[in-house]
Amino acid sequence: MGVRQSRARSKDKGPKRVLFTGRRQKFSPWDDALLSGRDPRSLLKRGMHHVSFSLVTRGMTDIPDFLWGLSEVQKLNLSHNQLRVLPPEVGKLTRIVVLNLCGNRLKSLPREVSLLQSLKVLFVNMNCLTEVPAELSLCRNLEVLSLSHNCLSQLPGGFADLSRLRKLNLSNNFFAHIPVCVFSLKELIFLHVGSNRLENIAESIQHLASLQIFIAEGNNIHSFPRSLCLVTSLELLNLNNNDIQTLPSELHLLCRLVRIAWNPMDKGLHISHNPLSKPLPELVEGGLEMLFSYLKDKKHT
Repeated sequence: MGVRQSRARSKDKGPKRVLFTGRRQKFSPWDDALLSGRDPRSLLKRGMHHVSFSLVTRGMTDIPDFLWGLSEVQKLNLSHNQLRVLPPEVGKLTRIVVLNLCGNRLKSLPREVSLLQSLKVLFVNMNCLTEVPAELSLCRNLEVLSLSHNCLSQLPGGFADLSRLRKLNLSNNFFAHIPVCVFSLKELIFLHVGSNRLENIAESIQHLASLQIFIAEGNNIHSFPRSLCLVTSLELLNLNNNDIQTLPSELHLLCRLVRIAWNPMDKGLHISHNPLSKPLPELVEGGLEMLFSYLKDKKHT
């Protein structure tokens, strides 16, 4: 009889909200403002392919604590806030596929990013990074990585292990040379190293046999390396605003460059705003075929 009465009392109480039991008072004012008494999971958006959560342009200086309990999140967007620290708790979100931290004030990333084994896309551009943790190289499924507009001058050697990386943006940093580990990324199709402090392009660039887009504009590159002409998969090559005076006769090997390009978005060869020696400026104006013909003839004279 006593057992039946106990069960009856349990039914009278209704379903338990386990998520809030004993935790409600631990939420910060920012958590409360977002939740307003709701279950945190009600803020998730469930699309056809991914479960996403977004807190864009909220002026946040800290990430709400309840987020670390949303283990089903696959796309997380915390861009354009005032975040200075990404807590190690991010390692709890092991299902994340896309993580957007663009436009914050992060100076570093926690080592726990190595736990994000499903991560394919990571945006940390427009922050204050001075280094990247070596543990990021353990995210072996990473395909897209943007580190542009930071304060980086080197990458961990372990980045060579990111064998699936296809797109890498290192522009607007302090690199004096392209990190050696980059030349091991055989699947790379997009590499942006514009607006750094490069003075040359290493001969090892030829190892990036799949590269289709290479942007190195706005540096202080003095010469166009012949080895770059061996990357015959190139469809867009941007060397604008450098210190290049001559072009190699092997340039015609880049047969997928269809034109001299002037619009930054166009495929082709971008070579404007360089101190090219005569008659190269006039030949560039005449188009790619005229330039190729001149360089080939010059080689045989």
